[in-house]
Amino acid sequence: MTVEEHAAAVAGEPRKHKEIEEVIGCSLCGGRRVQPLLHPFDRRRTPPRWNYHVVRCVGCGFLFRHPGIRAERLGDLYASDYSGFLGGKYTRRRKQRYRVVLKAFRPLFAYGDGRRLLDFGCGNGLFLEIARKRGFDGYGVDLAADAVEVARRRGLKAFHGDPADIPEIAAGGFDVITMWSVLAHLPHPVDDLTKLRSLLSDDGVLLILTVNANSLALKRHRERWKGFTPNHLKFFAPDTLPLLLRRAGFGAVAFRPWYGDALESGRSRMTERDEQRLREVVDRGNRGNMMRAVAFADPAGPEQWGLEDLAVAL
Repeated sequence: MTVEEHAAAVAGEPRKHKEIEEVIGCSLCGGRRVQPLLHPFDRRRTPPRWNYHVVRCVGCGFLFRHPGIRAERLGDLYASDYSGFLGGKYTRRRKQRYRVVLKAFRPLFAYGDGRRLLDFGCGNGLFLEIARKRGFDGYGVDLAADAVEVARRRGLKAFHGDPADIPEIAAGGFDVITMWSVLAHLPHPVDDLTKLRSLLSDDGVLLILTVNANSLALKRHRERWKGFTPNHLKFFAPDTLPLLLRRAGFGAVAFRPWYGDALESGRSRMTERDEQRLREVVDRGNRGNMMRAVAFADPAGPEQWGLEDLAVAL
């Protein structure tokens, strides 16, 4: 069906945030024919605090929330105390996740050596602190003013607003840009990644961690998948992320499959044999619950950093 037909079919539902929705096409190919796929909703409350529909683009296979949310109203999907959420019980888990992702792409991120780094969606600066300890010249930008204030009190170079409006960031020349669980929140990912590409140096890299729409967990749990959160809009997979990066002007991308927090951080209670079986199953098509990738401005970038065996040319 067309996106207009889909919007009309679900218009009568008592859906939270319905008043800020809009009909949209596919962000990657512009297609306007979709397959209705899933209806995630909050199962902890009655009535649910959030619920929406996920569709698949018939043209390129991209999964996205539809109807979409008007860009100027995205703030309605977030808690007012965002800095409090970021500084809560998930802090230790986030730090561990940063470390295991960086380790997967050694030697790219082992040492900063003064390289300029931008954390896009820096929140309260937790990753910027790690980057500073590794020797990066780190900057951060976020749309949550309260979180940015917390980061600045830590002595970090964090800024509130659009990167294009911040002289220290708009000047560009960054060697590294990071996006930690940000991509799924962007209503216009092609525009945003094109902007980030323009801020990179000629041999710069973009690190992405996001939920994986090709994950075994999604296929098993469907609407109950933890990747369907109140504020997620777009759901990329190993076959659709390259489409985005190509349109944004990147030259190559390298993937590392994700095997789960426990196994990645050495806390798994599985036997060695079971761990090996899990890795083999996930490796077949990059089916981990999260997707981690490094996009290179220069098509020769993966070879420069010894990651050519993982690379996809764009």
